Amino acid sequence: MLNKVSSLARAAGIVLAIVAGFVALGTLDTTMVLVVLGLIAGLSLAADRVVLTGVLVLLMPAVGTALATLPGVGAQLAAVAGNLGTLGAASIGTAFALLLYNRVKEDLGSLTAK
Repeated sequence: MLNKVSSLARAAGIVLAIVAGFVALGTLDTTMVLVVLGLIAGLSLAADRVVLTGVLVLLMPAVGTALATLPGVGAQLAAVAGNLGTLGAASIGTAFALLLYNRVKEDLGSLTAK
């Protein structure tokens, strides 16, 4: 069930990131919604995808800057890249917090094991 909710949050975040890049969504705080969706999406982020997601988060500002030079749609594509970076950064935050939690749990478990 958690994987389904997490996958749905990831898909909704990607759609929101793209739509918000091209359409003004009024009073909706897009960044906050993307962070919340990213935090939920990070609950089921596979360990082998954490590094890939981290690299993408680091590259998104550069991609946005490069896309911003395109006439006509550059600003919108740069906004999409920034939104996707925000979503990915929140996902990594959750995955990292879960990794630390599991490490501490294992360490404390090894201290109490006989």
